Amino acid sequence: MALNIPGLVSLSVFFMLTLATGIWASWKSKKDQQNRNPTEMAIVGGRNINVFIGLFTATATWVGGAYINGTAEIVYLPSKGLLWVQAPVGFALSLVIGGFFFVNPMRSKNYVTVMDPLQETYGNVMGSLLFIPPLLGEVFWFAAILASLGATMRVILDIGGSLAIIVSACTVILYTLLGGLYSVAYTDVIQLVFITLSLASPWVCIPFALVNSATESIYYTATHQSYQDPWIGKIEKQYLGRWLDDFFYLVLGSIPWQTYFQRVLSAASPGQARLISYLSGLGCFSMAIPSVLIGAVAASTDWNQTSYGLPSPLERGESAMILPLVLHYLCPAYISIAGLGAIAAATMSSADSALLSAGSMFAHNIYRKILRKKATEMEVLWAMRTSMLVFGAGAAGLAFYSSSIYDLWFLSGELVYALLFPQLCCALFIPSTNTYGSAAGFLVGLLLRLLAGEPALSIPPIICYSACSLVNGTYSQLFPFKIFTMLLTLGTIVAVSYLAAVLFQRNLLPRRWDVC
Repeated sequence: MALNIPGLVSLSVFFMLTLATGIWASWKSKKDQQNRNPTEMAIVGGRNINVFIGLFTATATWVGGAYINGTAEIVYLPSKGLLWVQAPVGFALSLVIGGFFFVNPMRSKNYVTVMDPLQETYGNVMGSLLFIPPLLGEVFWFAAILASLGATMRVILDIGGSLAIIVSACTVILYTLLGGLYSVAYTDVIQLVFITLSLASPWVCIPFALVNSATESIYYTATHQSYQDPWIGKIEKQYLGRWLDDFFYLVLGSIPWQTYFQRVLSAASPGQARLISYLSGLGCFSMAIPSVLIGAVAASTDWNQTSYGLPSPLERGESAMILPLVLHYLCPAYISIAGLGAIAAATMSSADSALLSAGSMFAHNIYRKILRKKATEMEVLWAMRTSMLVFGAGAAGLAFYSSSIYDLWFLSGELVYALLFPQLCCALFIPSTNTYGSAAGFLVGLLLRLLAGEPALSIPPIICYSACSLVNGTYSQLFPFKIFTMLLTLGTIVAVSYLAAVLFQRNLLPRRWDVC
């Protein structure tokens, strides 16, 4: 396959447009910065982001390259299918729950990051420990979405995936460094519009794939055996616990992320913040529909009738690239180029969010509050920019080693779900909890999660819960251990906090040990 020159040119134009928008937004942020805190302008846009921009940037944050690629992949896989596509509903419910319960206590107190209530309640030492899970989560997320773009460009443009990763990472880092949240928010508008027009519009991409002569009716193949098992999928009884575990992980584990709170905390009022959260949940769900249809088309296609030939993508181990494969082999060249633009836009819209949130937490919660308590605003701003360079380079490096988009996507939030979500709930809704409870909960949650193993990293479990089975040489936990770990962490925080308070009140422990 020769280098796709028209596709390369069109993608270059898109990258230049995105970069130009980011630079313009940077200029706008500096213009609006008069008499405002420069660090707060970079992190939460001076709390001046309107509902329209907030809706676009909140939706684009979740609709990333891993989201649209992973959704199509799961629909296509014979062992999974539509019933295992949990992210659209899970993310939508997460945004609704976040808006209903978490936005008001966070926005009304004018917090800047998700770490603020944790440091306020449990102190800086615990705050530095609790910073580690979301930092790892953001870096893994950045790596996952860059890897998805690299795989796509390799298929459609016939260029090295490493080149695509490097160019994308450099572009995102540059405009995020320049304008902070303003650049991220305004480029998100451009990117989400591009995704909608090129991938989701009824006159682009989807119709060409549906009517291709190699594709059977997706209505028939949804419930009937054709070239593979029906794409609607099924949930066998023994996997129900795991399905529920993954679903609650997506719903609750998607809340305690700085990428989410950065959007709602930038709104002008708590009411606007809640509205942004509710509407972006609807937007997130609707943007998954094109990926579902493309996955269904892939499962309904006789690949031997296409220039791709046999064996099928599944047999070649290329199911993670099924969305770009459908665009390339079942659509005209100019249509596949438009679809590639949509994937690039989705990738960049989430990558910049992950980068900004990691840098924001480091500069505000670690550098300002722990390392340099007397740092000036400009010093904090430069610390934020430097950390974004380091985190961005690290994530781009990890992207070269990504073997499964969906596994890496799930892995990116497991520590956040098991460790940070219970801590945030206690800090906001159970103010009687203290540092002792937080430390005990952190330790219990971390140990339980690590001892449960991780198949994606070939780490065998030390704790084998009920229904743990060995499949193809890999242990699989069918027990809902993620939600079990999260709930046990929550219970530990509350119980140990109460115990510590009682011991100090009754003078059973010396007062000098009271660090709460």
